[in-house]
Amino acid sequence: MPDNPSTPFALPGQRLLALQGPDAVRFAHAQFMSDVAGLGDGEWQWSGWLTPKGRVIALFALLRLDPQRLWLLLPDADPEALAAQLRRFVFRSKVAIEARPELVVSGAFVASTRGRPETSRAWLGSTGGEVELDMSGDGGARTLSIAPAATAGDAPAINDASQRAWRAFDLAHGLPRIDDGQADRWTPQQLSLGRLRAYSVKKGCYPGQEIVARTHFLGQAKRGLVLLEGDAPIAPGADVHVGGASSGTVVGAEGALALAVLPLERDPVAAIEVNGAAVRERPLQGGLAR
Repeated sequence: MPDNPSTPFALPGQRLLALQGPDAVRFAHAQFMSDVAGLGDGEWQWSGWLTPKGRVIALFALLRLDPQRLWLLLPDADPEALAAQLRRFVFRSKVAIEARPELVVSGAFVASTRGRPETSRAWLGSTGGEVELDMSGDGGARTLSIAPAATAGDAPAINDASQRAWRAFDLAHGLPRIDDGQADRWTPQQLSLGRLRAYSVKKGCYPGQEIVARTHFLGQAKRGLVLLEGDAPIAPGADVHVGGASSGTVVGAEGALALAVLPLERDPVAAIEVNGAAVRERPLQGGLAR
């Protein structure tokens, strides 16, 4: 946690992609793995886009500002590249897909002042063009803000320690950070995205839905996320050995904290190693589902 958690800081890796038009919600509902049609104006949820084989291309927060405007808050994916991929499926839909580089994303380890905690969905607080998301979890309070650069006032500071703390919070709560090397590799179940309520098995067709639904209803998920902590920095993509056998892969890391995809059934007392160094399994924290 940074020395002054209430001080806002820039999150330059978090970028925006906008879908706008009369068919924006219909298009997103047909493409993304969450129940977009069930999302109300001024609400947000975790979501993602899958390959036809059910592998996660991108994971994001999906914001519905009004019936014709959606924002995708991308923690890792390139918005321009994702926009180009999505446009291939627009066909006759009345929806424009554009990156929004002029929007500034910042964070603070403080409770949101605009949330609606009494609702089942997460609320987008909005004042003067600024949108605020409550991204708190059991590990503490956290707020993310999105504002146009021209009206953002003093630019949020670049604070490396705070950015690292934000990423570590994501990992500790089971939000994988998927870099380019991890895209198209994992199913939602392998990334334990059910913990975040990031996908639906009931809403109908979307790319990869058949694989997701079959795995869910037949109980065929054999791997999931495990939180690991070591004594030295851990690299994404590193092999994880359990009891001396290669058993999984690190899918996201910050310093000595990492998320890895490992078998759900394994020897609970077997030693776990990453690159030959011993690591410890830690319990995932909750409260980040939306």
